[in-house]
Amino acid sequence: MSLNEPTKENLAFIINEIADHLKVVNRSIMDPDDYDLEKYDELKSLYDLIKQKGQLSVAETQAFVEELASSRK
Repeated sequence: MSLNEPTKENLAFIINEIADHLKVVNRSIMDPDDYDLEKYDELKSLYDLIKQKGQLSVAETQAFVEELASSRK
């Protein structure tokens, strides 16, 4: 799967993968429909960073969740 193209399917995949990695319990805040496709590059960068970083501290997890919240519609 290539995530280079900003499609709704790729956006949904990225959001779901981020939610899994951050162990988000309330998945309603991670509904892919709540994110604008225009922010795809920003969200893809967050996804890449999370995948690269691996284990996150509590503070890092909180920072990622706040950044995701600012990217919502």
